Amino acid sequence: MVTVAVDAGGADLGPEEVAHGAARAAAEGIGVLLFGPAKEIGPVAPGVEVIDAPVSIAKVPDPAYAVRSTPEASIVQASRAVAEGRAQALVSGGSTGSALAAGLFHLRRDRGIYRPALALPIPIPGASPVLLLDVGASVTCRPEHLVQFAHMGSAFARVALGIESPRVALLSNGEEAAKGTPELVGVHRTLAGQTGAGLNFIGNIEGTHVTDGVADVVVMDGFTGNIALKLIEGVSARTLRAIRDVAMSSRRAKLGGWLLSPAVARLREEIDPEGPGGAYMLGLRRLGVVAHGRFTRRGFARAIEVAARGVEEDLIARTRAALLQAGVLRPPRELSEDGVGIRASEPAATVFGQ
Repeated sequence: MVTVAVDAGGADLGPEEVAHGAARAAAEGIGVLLFGPAKEIGPVAPGVEVIDAPVSIAKVPDPAYAVRSTPEASIVQASRAVAEGRAQALVSGGSTGSALAAGLFHLRRDRGIYRPALALPIPIPGASPVLLLDVGASVTCRPEHLVQFAHMGSAFARVALGIESPRVALLSNGEEAAKGTPELVGVHRTLAGQTGAGLNFIGNIEGTHVTDGVADVVVMDGFTGNIALKLIEGVSARTLRAIRDVAMSSRRAKLGGWLLSPAVARLREEIDPEGPGGAYMLGLRRLGVVAHGRFTRRGFARAIEVAARGVEEDLIARTRAALLQAGVLRPPRELSEDGVGIRASEPAATVFGQ
């Protein structure tokens, strides 16, 4: 049985809501270690073990310092449980920053990875989800980071989403290869030369194409990705509210709304942000999933379920194998006689032909 360590600190609806989600996941045969304030969580279902951790660092301004200086914090204890083998995956209901910091300190960055990325499958009505990465792990990225993100996203889409040859695109301000910042143009050139390494790179796409189904994986830096994600979420939520308001605006509209309600309910289900279960922390040695703090028990149950499934499908190892095959892992450091790393065996500039 797969066991998932869950941080209940920082969730908008409180630790008890996370506990209800944990109970739903446990009913499906998943073991759950729930870290949070035991007094607020209360009694739990069979299969859920509560570890009293009343301290939360979800709202602190410096997550990295908080992780180092607050070992009793719920997210720190949960990530340590995964590092020590008491659980096989991590789910956080708190802030992205604290989850990433704890993941880097305890789950550790995988060998050959420059930076981890947050990858989120965005549900698209009537079509397959689109994987966006990075959606917030790193504000700025070097070209070699984006190249790895493209291969990580492609491998993830094959393993987790079942897409045989995922179409990978770069988010830019135009479709032409010369569009974008100089760094992005260089990344385009590099990825275009790697299409024979198991990467189905289709070039640049604009923001209007993200939800059009032209790509399965869309790569960007974390600053751009976080803005794009929140814009998509905001537009989706506002559109549904507008439909509801129009349907209630008059007696005739209410009748039409009643007739349309099954179709609207299906649409709401298709674009439900809780459906994907959260963003995956890719590039670490163990699997982590960051659930949205506003999730209900259904969303937290889903986050735990996708984390457990990722462990069962050996998502981390299979993603790493794809990166190794593509030859995009960071070169190992050479060692001097005293065992101290002195330089990379192959400079990053060589990888990009600079």
